[in-house]
Amino acid sequence: MTGATRPRDLRFVGVDPVAVDIRLPNEAARYAASADVDAPLVGRANYGPFMDAKTEELRAAHDVLAEFYAHRLADALDDMPAERAVLGLFCDLTLAADLGTNVGDVGCGTGRLEPYLAARGLSPQGIDLSPEMVRVARRDHPHFGFDVADLRGLPFGDASLAGVVCWYSLMYLAPHDRPAAFSELARVVNPGGYLVTAFKAGDSQVRRGGGSANLGVEFDVYWLSPIEMERRVMDAGFVTVFWGGRPAEGQEGSPQGYLLARRC
Repeated sequence: MTGATRPRDLRFVGVDPVAVDIRLPNEAARYAASADVDAPLVGRANYGPFMDAKTEELRAAHDVLAEFYAHRLADALDDMPAERAVLGLFCDLTLAADLGTNVGDVGCGTGRLEPYLAARGLSPQGIDLSPEMVRVARRDHPHFGFDVADLRGLPFGDASLAGVVCWYSLMYLAPHDRPAAFSELARVVNPGGYLVTAFKAGDSQVRRGGGSANLGVEFDVYWLSPIEMERRVMDAGFVTVFWGGRPAEGQEGSPQGYLLARRC
């Protein structure tokens, strides 16, 4: 894959947790009931000024979805050659930059990417808005660090990371939140470090996600256009190294996009 690869040139089968209809009617009640949030974990969450009604809806929905995602997506990366290739390129370039191995997995969910990143030589630290996602990530991947935090106020120091991974985690940003969020990503990445993101490529209009899980939760999602995604990254202080994508497969609702960029 090269930086000149066009979004429709990569034709691999993958799974997206929001787009794919992964209903398990007999198990829905069990997953919903298991999403009790640990009180001490909630107490450590620092959302600052960001906890508006839409953020609370998103957080609460992902608290319910945490066990469901853990059950269905734990080994999903094994069947995603395009995703592994893009993540592998990120790992190789990050290590070659010689800025250390510390990377942030921003919007880590249940922590399913951490073993892959670590196996490629990186030291990932996961954060997620949902306390229940973080609880499940700590349970299932106890050798890695996970914390509750908001993308718009990252708990990392300036230029403290060699890179950041945003794997389907930028699609929840409303238009007015995007400049500050992308600036936060640029703030924490050391110049010469890398950002990689996977996203559902669309028209940047708001949609309602989560309903296909059949757990009674929904939330706003934005399928950003590849043009907007690249512009946001570049405006924040990155330069594009690679971009690509693949057409929708199966029950996916949109093409999938990938962008890898270097901090200026």
